[in-house]
Amino acid sequence: MSDDSNNWCTIESDPGVFSCLIESFGVQKVQLTELWSLDDDSLANMTTEYGNVYGLIFLFKWQPGQQTSSDDGRVPLEGDAAPSDLFFAKQTTQNACATQAILSVLLNSASSSISSSSSSTSTNESYDMILGEKLTTFKSFVSSFPPDLKGEAIGSNDDIRTAHNSFARKESFLVESKQRIATENDDVFHFIAYVPHTDGVVYELDGLQAGPISCGSYKTDEGESTTAGGERNDMDWLRVARAAIQNRIEKYAASEIKFNLMGITTDKRAYLQSKIQSLTETGINVEDESIQDLTQQISVENDIHDQWKEENERRRHNYVPFCVELIRALVGSEKYEELKDKAKERADAKRMQAMQNKLKMSGMSF
Repeated sequence: MSDDSNNWCTIESDPGVFSCLIESFGVQKVQLTELWSLDDDSLANMTTEYGNVYGLIFLFKWQPGQQTSSDDGRVPLEGDAAPSDLFFAKQTTQNACATQAILSVLLNSASSSISSSSSSTSTNESYDMILGEKLTTFKSFVSSFPPDLKGEAIGSNDDIRTAHNSFARKESFLVESKQRIATENDDVFHFIAYVPHTDGVVYELDGLQAGPISCGSYKTDEGESTTAGGERNDMDWLRVARAAIQNRIEKYAASEIKFNLMGITTDKRAYLQSKIQSLTETGINVEDESIQDLTQQISVENDIHDQWKEENERRRHNYVPFCVELIRALVGSEKYEELKDKAKERADAKRMQAMQNKLKMSGMSF
């Protein structure tokens, strides 16, 4: 395989991008939702609105010296110390950390179905993740591989790489065809995943580490906690993951504010549809106000997903030819010099405003 075929581009950290990326893998009934706070209310709202929370994806600024242990000194589990059925892959491919973190959640989901032909018909499973044939086959193929070979398998998988690269801006390949190594002056960001495991422990999965890192136990003495209705209670493991994430953030508190946190959840539309199904099975008429409200919520979610698709098409579109032709047309007109001067004035004004804002934040003034 040529070096060019192994190139992975950078992609934008956005719930619409990642949701459509997961869909392109063949996974069904899953989406990404952004978290703006780690308080109990925000976590509870996510579990209430989306049903299942399969894992968290955390983006932070990477710094040298983070390869060998977690921020609070916990040591990665290697070899037999790590659970044999926990999917963990070392990152061996540049720019693949976003997709690798997403796969870490998808391939560790205990409640996912392999296909839509699942034999179970319970209401809860009607909105469970469907992993799909591609990832199910991939997971089975690499299940016995050590972490470094799992990472190599991800990097060399044509379907996964093609899906990942399809979300890059087309013109970015002109710039990234010859990639350079980041220097100490560059901002380098990295994705890691947090997942609950069937052994009752929450694990941090970071492809730059030697193995998974235990964040703590989330099970009660009676076993994995559930709600009164017998459904999963994701709040327990989310609180454990929150403590690990907050610890990371606090390390940067004085110098860094660029973080992003998203949850991989049930597709909200599937969850809402399961509620409608449950209500109709109890004999409630489809014209009932409660069902009408759920139907309206599904319509809103459909609009959000349609907007994601439109935004992704714009991300993929190559605007360079249009811009070149526009500039050529302007150069041949009498308005070019006037527009160029106005653009320079706006750029200078923005630069001055940014400088003033920076000085105000530091307590200085002109």
